[in-house]
Amino acid sequence: MKDECGICKRVLSYSRLRKCERCKKLYCRDCMVPDVATGDPTVLLCLNCARRVVSPRPHSKYEGLTRHLKFRGAFTSQVKLTFARIDGLIGTNLPMAAYRNQTWWSNSASVAHAKGWLDAGWEVQEVNLKEGFAIFKKVRVLPKTRGSRKKATSEITQPFTPVPVCPVKRNVPSKTKASKLYARILNMERQRKQGHSGARGFKPKSPYEKRLFGSDKKPH
Repeated sequence: MKDECGICKRVLSYSRLRKCERCKKLYCRDCMVPDVATGDPTVLLCLNCARRVVSPRPHSKYEGLTRHLKFRGAFTSQVKLTFARIDGLIGTNLPMAAYRNQTWWSNSASVAHAKGWLDAGWEVQEVNLKEGFAIFKKVRVLPKTRGSRKKATSEITQPFTPVPVCPVKRNVPSKTKASKLYARILNMERQRKQGHSGARGFKPKSPYEKRLFGSDKKPH
């Protein structure tokens, strides 16, 4: 008994083929690797399944078209879009089959690109390949998804608690500044009692100088 590998298409006997743990299809040993998720060497995956585990498929290519039709479905039931406009919505160019073959625009759920408008509740009504536009018609209304935001209830469940008010800080001078100011005042009072002038650099006469010289004379 023989069968072909699902990737390289080589026809080999069943003894040389292995079954993938994910897709359950037969592949040769060269097209299989150990499970990349768990690292278990006894669990074998085909290269296609291993690639999906390492780099999962991104969102659908036509997700931009789906979002646009959902938005337009809120206020209209028919939309005319040019091929250039659809290119801008999906972020890339449509395949050449979309410009040449009218069956590419069929409303078949088995086709990957048709899900771009079918998932939004729309179908292609008319396609004009010569002028390059397609007319979509809304055929069903999508159910509204409940948001995670909860509605605010008007009932009061807890008593009102006022916000605590921070006390106002008074501008009280520090003790160090107050002591320095008080010492300065005492020093000025002491100098005034002794007859000292407040001018800097002035040295009062000693009693000996006052006896030898007059009040206006000073030895050089």
